[in-house]
Amino acid sequence: MIPLKDDVPSHGTPVVTVSLILLNVLAFLYQASLGLEAGGGPARAAQAFVVEFGLIPCRLTGQCVAPGDFPHPVVTIFTSMFLHGGLFHIAGNMLYLWIFGNNVEDTLGHGRFLLFYLLAGVAAAVGQTMMGPGSTIPMIGASGAVSGVLGAYLFLFPHATVLTLITFGFFIRFVHVPAMIVLGLWIVVQLLNGYVTFSAQASGRGEAGGVAWFAHIGGFVAGIALLFLMRPRRTARL
Repeated sequence: MIPLKDDVPSHGTPVVTVSLILLNVLAFLYQASLGLEAGGGPARAAQAFVVEFGLIPCRLTGQCVAPGDFPHPVVTIFTSMFLHGGLFHIAGNMLYLWIFGNNVEDTLGHGRFLLFYLLAGVAAAVGQTMMGPGSTIPMIGASGAVSGVLGAYLFLFPHATVLTLITFGFFIRFVHVPAMIVLGLWIVVQLLNGYVTFSAQASGRGEAGGVAWFAHIGGFVAGIALLFLMRPRRTARL
């Protein structure tokens, strides 16, 4: 199920949303320019770039501090939001940001939306780090911040519908699906996978690697909370 377009009109130019997408794309193109190994994996330069600017939980918690650590672990919370692990990773994140970000930006205004986006990303990073404070695996991607956008959108426009591409084998159809279902199913998937990951970690069968489910969950919850804190109050009209 791939969302393509919602039915909520945008009342202004989503300057911040477009700028964030461009920054993510530029960062991804730079990553891609670092090249691939003969086997198709990322070149050493690309791997080093991710390790340097990705968020490594143990660096943030101080469990694997290295002399002359650069950039500062707190800075990597923000730099990691603009790095991605591959074409499908960035395409999915930017698609969701493009569909749902403009309406949240309309509601909050440009400055508030930028702050909202970054704070949701911070909350996502903290959430993931709390679940694996000693992890040495870099966390990258805009997923946490975008999850915050999804949480806010769900509360702002619960009755919106989303044009969705549904594929099942040879069955392909475009269907208008309520946003409540699209985003509701999305967060259910995150919660289920987060539970499976947590269970594996608790039993010693896994580490906080792969998909950062808890970053998605943390960002989503933070997005809802930040919406209520940052949404401009409506003034009564006489």
